Amino acid sequence: MHEMSLCEGVRSVIEEAALANGFSSVSRVRLEIGRFAGVEKPAMAFAFDVVMRGSVAEGAALEMIDLPGRAMCYDCAKEVEIENRLDNCPICGGGKLMPMGGDEMRIKDLEVT
Repeated sequence: MHEMSLCEGVRSVIEEAALANGFSSVSRVRLEIGRFAGVEKPAMAFAFDVVMRGSVAEGAALEMIDLPGRAMCYDCAKEVEIENRLDNCPICGGGKLMPMGGDEMRIKDLEVT
């Protein structure tokens, strides 16, 4: 379950931000997660609760925001949203797509006190 290691990385970022910005508690964490990031939301929610114990984010609410998959179509030269990595272009039907996004995960923001 790689969600545990992802949450450990999130915890490190939050703790560094707490030291740098002088906050002592986090009540909400909003993560942006791309469609192709390979993150299972139930596993992420479970891992988040476990990993945040004893940190400034213990008990914080986790909000996961879905980001679409994006690709550049070489046939029509448009950037398009796709559901699956192997989809054809939804505009022209072409099959020559280069993924441009959707595999990212980042902290969008924190609610702190």
